[in-house]
Formats: sequence, C-alpha cells, structure tokens
Amino acid sequence: MKGKIMDSNDHFSLPGATLKIQGTNKFTVSDANGNFEFLNLPAGTYTIDVDYLGYKHYSNQIKTTEDAVEIFLDPSANVLDEIQVIGDIAKGQAKALNQQKNNSNISNIISSDQVGRFPDQNIGDALKRVPGITMQNDQGEARNIIVRGLSPELNSVTLNGDRIPSAEGDNRNVQMDLIPSDMISSIEVNKTLTPDMDADAIGGSVNLITRAVPNKQRISATVSGGYSPVREKAIYNGAFIYGNRFMDNKMGLVLSGTMQTNDFGSNNIEAEWSEKDGEVSLKELQIRKYDVTRVRRSVSAAWDYDFNARNRIALNAMYNWRDDRENRFATTFKKLEYNKETDTYSGELIRETKGGIDNNRNKGRRLERQSVMNFSLHGEHILSPILDMDWAASYSKATEWRPNERYISYKQESAPLTVDISDPYLPFVSASGNDLSKFELDELTENENNTHEDEIGAKVNFRLPLTVIDGQKGRIRFGGRMRLKSKERDNILFEYKPTSGFDDMSALPLVNWDAKGWDQGEKFAPGSFVDKNYLGGLNFKDNAKFEEEKAPKEYLAENYRAKEQIFAGYVRWDQNITDQTALILGARIEHTKIDYTGNSVKDEEEFEGEINNKNSYTNILPGITLKHNFDDNFILRAAVTTSLARPNYYALAPFVNSVLDDKALKAGNPNLKATYATNYDLMVERYFRNVGIISGGLFYKNLKNFIYTYNDINFTADRFEELFPNTPNPIKPGETFEFAQPRNGEKVNVYGFEFAFQRQLDFLPGKFLQGFAVYANYTFTKSKAEGITNEDGVAREGLGLPRTAPHMLNGSLAWENNKFSARVSANYTAAYLDEIGKNEFTDAYYDKQFFLDANASYKFTKSLRIFAEANNLTNQPLRYYQGQTQRMMQLEYYKPRYTLGLKFDL
Repeated sequence: MKGKIMDSNDHFSLPGATLKIQGTNKFTVSDANGNFEFLNLPAGTYTIDVDYLGYKHYSNQIKTTEDAVEIFLDPSANVLDEIQVIGDIAKGQAKALNQQKNNSNISNIISSDQVGRFPDQNIGDALKRVPGITMQNDQGEARNIIVRGLSPELNSVTLNGDRIPSAEGDNRNVQMDLIPSDMISSIEVNKTLTPDMDADAIGGSVNLITRAVPNKQRISATVSGGYSPVREKAIYNGAFIYGNRFMDNKMGLVLSGTMQTNDFGSNNIEAEWSEKDGEVSLKELQIRKYDVTRVRRSVSAAWDYDFNARNRIALNAMYNWRDDRENRFATTFKKLEYNKETDTYSGELIRETKGGIDNNRNKGRRLERQSVMNFSLHGEHILSPILDMDWAASYSKATEWRPNERYISYKQESAPLTVDISDPYLPFVSASGNDLSKFELDELTENENNTHEDEIGAKVNFRLPLTVIDGQKGRIRFGGRMRLKSKERDNILFEYKPTSGFDDMSALPLVNWDAKGWDQGEKFAPGSFVDKNYLGGLNFKDNAKFEEEKAPKEYLAENYRAKEQIFAGYVRWDQNITDQTALILGARIEHTKIDYTGNSVKDEEEFEGEINNKNSYTNILPGITLKHNFDDNFILRAAVTTSLARPNYYALAPFVNSVLDDKALKAGNPNLKATYATNYDLMVERYFRNVGIISGGLFYKNLKNFIYTYNDINFTADRFEELFPNTPNPIKPGETFEFAQPRNGEKVNVYGFEFAFQRQLDFLPGKFLQGFAVYANYTFTKSKAEGITNEDGVAREGLGLPRTAPHMLNGSLAWENNKFSARVSANYTAAYLDEIGKNEFTDAYYDKQFFLDANASYKFTKSLRIFAEANNLTNQPLRYYQGQTQRMMQLEYYKPRYTLGLKFDL
C-alpha cells in the first residue's frame, strides 16, 4: 500500500506522520513529501491510525488497492477560546517536530514555514537558529557552518541527499549564503548518522530539501524592498512559485525562482602584532572601506510522474548564483619602526584601490561570481510485496569566477607616522601630512581566478522485511554509492608597467573617503585613492601605454588539479525489540582513491615541474542506534557511531613553494589521513501534543588524525630531502628555513551538551497570552587536542580544536493570531580559537557575537500578507583578536538592515 498524508485545509503534504495498522506490528512514517508505504501487506481492509502533533487523531478503515490512497488530517483547535492553535507559526513547527520526532537518529528539522517566520534571507542565517549550530560570517551574512562547535570542514551539506560541491579553491566548505532561504522546503540537520548516509560528517550533516510538487495548484509571489544604512542604499527582493498536477494527478511540476539585490558595504580595520623580548608592538595596520553590490539569484524545478502505485520517478534541478561586485579602498601602514632618540615612528604607507574592468559584467568593480547547480533523477519502485528499491543519479557543479580583477596601489617609504597602541582594542596609526606627490606607483595588476568542482553521483538502496523477534517489526536495508569528484584551481595574474603618466599619484583622478558614521571612530578616515572608474577604464591591451608581464609568484603555487573517487556500500538492520524500543545495527565501508597534481615552485615564481601523487584508503564505519519511547511523546535516543572528514583539497595538493629571500617554505601534504571519529550521543525529548518540545542531550567525540598547520623555524636541507626526495632542494647545506605544512595531529576529544525548549504557550489564561510562543536552545562544547607541536617540536598544551565554539545560545519570542504575527530573535556565540599560530601569541580567535533580529507580518486576506524585517539590530561587528581579547586583529561593521514587502499565496 502506498499513499500520501495531507492537511485537510490547504492540501499541503505532512511529513513525519506516524501510521499504524491496528492489530498488527506494522507501522511506517511519511517521508519529506508526505508519502508513505507498507510492505508485505496482504490484500484486505485495515484500520489505520495516524498521529501528528498539532492535528487531530485519525482512525479509519482503508482497503488496499493498486492506486495510492490519500489521507487528510484536521488541525487541532482550542474549542474553549475558539482560536486555531495550529496557526502559521505553529503549523511550521508541527511539520518540523513531527519529522524530528519520528526520525531514527538525532536530528533537528526546520520547515519552510519556520524559515519564513525568521528574517533570514539565506540558508546560513536560517541555520544559526538550530540548536548546536553557529555560523562564520562574510560581509555580514552567515557563510560557513559550525555544528556542535566543529569547524566547517568537519561537516557536510547535501541537497536532496546529494553532496553539494564547494565553490572555493582551497577547502570543502559549502557557501551557505549562496542559496536563498525561500528556495528550500525544509532543512534537516543530522547530528548522528545511520549506515545509509554518507560518512563524511563528523559534526553533522545538513540536508537541504527543495520544494516538492504540490498536491494542487499553487501560485505564490513575494516582492520586497529595504534599506541598508551602512551605505544608505536600497534593497530589492522578489520571488515566485508555480506548481500543479496534471494528467489525472499522475504528473506534477513546480517552478520557483528568486532574486535578491543589496547595495551595501562594510567599514573595517585590521591589525597584526609582534613580540620581541616580551615587548608587544604593532607590526601593521590597515583601514579598509568596502562597497559591495550583492545579487543572489536562484531557479529550481521539480517534476514527478507516478506510473502507478508501485513505480514513481522524479527529477529535481536547482541553479544558484551570486554576484559580488566589490570595490575596496585600503590604507596600509607597515614596516613600522620606532626611533627612541627622536620618539618618532616611520614606516611604509600604501594606498590601494581594488576594482575591475568597466564593462557590463564587472561595472568597474571586482566581480566574484559563485555558483552551484544540481541535477538529480531518482526513482522509487516496489519490486515485490516484500522488496522495494530506490535509486538516484546526480550531477553537481560549483564554480568561482573572478574575471578582470584589478588593483592599483601607491607607496610612500619611510613616511613619518603617528602610532598609538595605548588602547589595543583600537590601535591607531596616521600619517603626518598627505603629500600624494611623494607616493610612487607600487603595483598595477589584473588577474582572473577560476575554480570549479564537479561531482557525478549514483546510489541504489534496497529494503525488505527481516525480523528475528516474533510480533515485532524488522527490516534490512542495503545498497551502494559512487561519487566521482574533480576539482581544479586555475588562476593567473598580470603586472603592468605604464610607459608614462603614473609617476605622480596626485596627478591622477582621485577620491577621498572620510569615516563619518564609522563605529570605530571618525579618526579612521581611509583618505585618498585612485578613482575606481579611472582604474576600470584603463586599456591594458594598449602596448604603447602598458608593458604586460606575468606574475607567477601570485598564482603558480596555488594552482592544482584533483580527482577523487569514492565507492561505498552499507548494510542497515532495523529491529523493534519491544513495542517501545527500536534498534539500528549496521556498518558502512567507504573506499577513497585520490589523484592530485600540484606545482614545485622555486622562489615563488620559478616553475620546476609538476608533482603528482596518488593514494587510496578504506574506512569501515560501524554504528548502533537505540530509540526508546517511554510513551508516544517521551523519547530516549542513544547512539554510538563512526564518521570521517577528508582533508581540504589544497591541503592534499602536492605543491612545494619556497621564498629564498625570506627563507620560507610551504608545502601541501598528499599523505594526510582522513580524520576518523567515534561519536557517543544521548538525547531525551519530550514533545507537547499542541506543538512543542523540551529536550536535552550529551555528546562525546573522539577524533583521530585531525589536521592542523605544522610550523618549524629550523627546517634543514636534510629534512627537505627526507620529505620531498624527488623534488629540487631550495635549501643549501647549513641553512635553515621556516617551514609550514598541514599535518595530522594525534587526537581530539570533544564533548558537550545541548538543551532546547519550544512551546506554544496555550496553557496560559486568556486569548492574548495564548498567542505567545517561545523558542530557545543552548549548546556547550569543550575540546582538548593532543599531538600539536610548536616550531621547536615541543607539544603545545591546553589547546582545543580550532573553530570549536564553547557556548551557543538562541532565543526567540513570538506572538500570533489569525491576522498578525511577530517575532524577536537573538543569537549568541562565545569567542573561540579560529586558527593555531606558531605560538600562543600568534593564535587567532573569532570573537563573541550577539545578533538581535525582529520581524512581523499582517494577513489582509487568506492570500495576501504584508511583512517587515529588521536584521542585526545590535550592529554586531565581525571581530578577530590575536592571542588575547584586547589585541584586535580585525574589526568590521555592517550596521542593521531593514526590509518591507508583500507576499501573495494562492
């Protein structure tokens, strides 16, 4: 028997519904699209019970047929107060909590209705509401995901179960700000894995589920505009959805698209500190003004066809691309020197303009176009009364393209400076005077950066009943998975020498920027720069005006090619021990083959040949998961699982790059091992019938072969020969170089706990108070790393795993009735170690963050709604510090963002 569960009012699918056949041990749970099936069910008439949080209990007789059955559930209602308890906010929570409740593993679910009730424009901002998740930001938007305090490279992101490739050149991180939040139907965060899931997710696996074909015609459109105070510019957003079923409901189609445009920027200062003989001094200070136009676009389509109740195929496609057009104006003070006799400072002063060619594509700005696309075809088939099969084939691609990116900088050496580090939170450097005629041309360049990653995937799964305990349900699943991946970074940069006319900066078209409105203070005025329009209009192909020369030191060591082949198989056995207790036993085996090619580069720019390395390894990953229902709404979950994280791409690239003048050497490490984790989880959940949950859990992870950057300041020629036997040695006998390379540490222990509470406050007296809802969660994480050494080979004690946030807190208070809804949301993350340096002094930390957002909507009719949103009301900056909290490394402000719009949903 196959069928679908739907809401009786709007015919929306209801995922995570529990269906039981009276008088038997047979039960099932509806999937993300509301579909369900019963295997090994003889023909006849059966009484089916359905339970769903926020909906009335359903019980009815249904006769097995060849056609799919439809079951409609009625929302619960508070008869006493004559209001619908299952309102817009609660309905979204109900869908999410029912899926979470009935999942076999420990997970968190966010439905599209919930995402729409938070003022989040991209998936990253929506994810930071989930217990145990925080995000690293870029230009004021959430980009890289941290799950349970574990860094982005230790987590995975999938789209409808297919791994999303990375658009960046050196890592596996998925850029979460690429995908608009309103293009996703639900977000599933799996914090423990089962054997049928890809194993490369130590922190967790985030699965983005796109919109499914609706059960009847749906037309939806959203338009909104806003204001970005940081540059006093406008925001424009628009989205649409159309879906329907045809051919007697056998075929369905849904199309959706969205476009978001934000003209904004940021105000930024950055510092680098040094220490000598216990005395701390400022090594460098930068003042940066960013102007950014961000255009985010997405289109998707889903199609399905039901041949009959036993056979179904579906096609999903999504294409997301984001254009960042950026100008950066940077004033840099470096090589700071103090003269004790005169009590004065001097140093190098650089004024740099970053832009792009002036054409219809770049528009005089640096264009960074990141895109990710996914196409997948999958099928579901009942092969016999006791065997079903599903399969999928997919293609995914991510790219980052930066064409005609230009820089022009002017430098003044031995410039008289004023340096004030009395307040290390806001160190300050200024130049004495501003005689631009003293500045000489330092750099005039244009580059094109290209990165692309492709993945071809295929998988097949089988399921059939298999029980060893009489009267209890059991089934076995088995299947296989293939992933063929390739990645390449191909950058190039040209330097240009003008034949005349660039000697005097003051003679060029200039712009001057003050710091009015800067949160750091008006004294941080960036000053004068070459105008971006002048830079964009230069014709570098005019040989009479410019001499072109490649600059291999800027790209040669960075370019690489990578191929990976991953083959996996698994066995998963689900067995109910009693009516209340279920067990999952199984194992997954993954075999990885890699083929990487990098460059051997002498003194940054002398190409000495390619280095190729091939490797392979196999991981066996067993797991056991227990789920015990004390009653229908009180659940205990426990799991012991294993997982892995493959090294970042560039860390595996077999490159060697030396800088003879600095006596510095960097290298990749193709022999890195994948980080392997054993995970222990315990979670207790109490669900409320009228939509809510209170939960608490503990977790512990033991990571072996974690990856960090090894530094050695006494690296010798003998050590080079030992590590790179077939590579030209740049180190002469008797010399020592400073060496950096990714290495495997011994182990890391990560442990913590999380708590979540979510409830519609329907138990309070009075209609007004019953409209309130509370959403809150807290996660604590602690880690301890072993096997990290400093430049002298001495183990560093007391370090945790980088990017492990110790405290994460979310909270929101919402209120709604039949017409109006409003929510205030807060998100807090404590400071954490971001990158391990050469020693304690150079360790980099990501500072604490506190965001406050608000949104409200009013429903004029059933189909028309007006909404307002406000983001970052706390004007939370992005801040890094070096070694100690007060020693600022970066301080960047974005200011709040405001949006007002209309949503039409038919």
